Amino acid sequence: MSPAPADGADEPADPAADPAPGDPAPGDPTAGDPTPGEPTVSRPAVERRLHPFTPLRRAWVPIAATVGVLAQQGDQAGRWVADLPALLRVASVAGLIMVFGAYGFLSWWFTHYAITDTELRIRSGLLFRRTAHIRLDRLQAVDVTRPLLARLTGVASLRLDVIGTEDKDQLAFLGEKEAVALRAELLARAAGFAPEEAVSLGEAPERELLRVTPREIVVSLLLNLGVWALLVPGLTVPAVVWWLSSSPWAALVAVLPMLGAVWAGTAGRFLTEYDWRVAESPDGLRLDHGLLDRAHETVPPGRVQCVRIVEPLLWRRRGLVRVELKVAGSNNTVLIPVAAKDAAFAMIARVLPGVDLAALSFSGSPRTGARWVVPVWWKGYALALSPEVFAARHGRLCLRTDVVPHAKVQSVRFTQGPWARARGVADVHVDTGANCTVTARLRPEPEAATLLHAQAARSRTSRASARPDRWMTAPDPEPQAGT
Repeated sequence: MSPAPADGADEPADPAADPAPGDPAPGDPTAGDPTPGEPTVSRPAVERRLHPFTPLRRAWVPIAATVGVLAQQGDQAGRWVADLPALLRVASVAGLIMVFGAYGFLSWWFTHYAITDTELRIRSGLLFRRTAHIRLDRLQAVDVTRPLLARLTGVASLRLDVIGTEDKDQLAFLGEKEAVALRAELLARAAGFAPEEAVSLGEAPERELLRVTPREIVVSLLLNLGVWALLVPGLTVPAVVWWLSSSPWAALVAVLPMLGAVWAGTAGRFLTEYDWRVAESPDGLRLDHGLLDRAHETVPPGRVQCVRIVEPLLWRRRGLVRVELKVAGSNNTVLIPVAAKDAAFAMIARVLPGVDLAALSFSGSPRTGARWVVPVWWKGYALALSPEVFAARHGRLCLRTDVVPHAKVQSVRFTQGPWARARGVADVHVDTGANCTVTARLRPEPEAATLLHAQAARSRTSRASARPDRWMTAPDPEPQAGT
């Protein structure tokens, strides 16, 4: 069958987000009728520089390039350095330090940012100038990140997520207090507050909803079969390579990528998910986490396209789950690293209002037909529908459940290969705005054909009644300024 796209866009049109030509922008202090004969006064754009620590960070770019060149040349570079007189070596090091320092200083000096009535403007570039114009009414998240060195020096970085763009602009670095104040102002402006009011509102209050302790993170890693699947070959393969080749260098080449994978799945994940906290505020759910690099992220209201619930085999006996997200135009992918199922479902209900995952009833794939298309693993596929969401489940060892609100479905597709057609089964795919596809696999062919058209109709009617994706529209807690 040919694809049947769902009508309409991913989100309802918001008249306040795109004013007609000549109309004032939301929150514009000049929105009122001007006095006849008086010119309209707009807010002056005051350009500001980043924190003076920034040149030290920028200097690492030429340093890394120089180290890379020397490492590539190897012995030749060593002989060249050895042939130089001692005084010339010192002068060369001093010259490199001056060049690196000058690069860092000039790149900082030529970087400015300014906030106007309608946009955040970032100008950067030493040789090639770049100016980013970020519309304030298109901001969907402003995240604060504090790498280890930045925390020691009292600075932070702001990462800006804008609707409709893949590249993320950032301001690195600002003083911690300045970064928090600027984040609060930008989110208040994104919510529609006037410029003068947005500056004075400050950070919105938050209420902690869930906290994952370091002990829970460690237990979840120990009970994850994927971690052991990486650890065992990471220890045995290098030994086998060394025994077969009698070369420690060959063993080292074999062990490095495996050690990297083991680190990312164990210690790296622990460092990232350490002291994970989820709090509620008027601008969405706030996520704070990290041991060395502390991150403060925001899950924007109404922008979540898909929720995935992950249940590894050894977690199920303890009733533990992991909750992942697909957010349009955002890098936030994890909502909860590990939690009890009841607590996770309660948190998902805040991301997807009105959705009761515990009440979903899943129907598995039919034994007749499905077992011949996907032997053994066909039992892991199931589908559930409710008035709010489309949910598909797959997996045996690690069970994954994908939940998509009907209002976020952009297209629906029916696919059926020759072998599946002979067995009377088909797949139904739903696509969302975050490049995410959820598939209901191995459904009976008549059911799949009916589901194709019914899902397109459900998506169309759900978008018509969905609330706008705007800041501070949640009823709880009391709406105040942006964070």
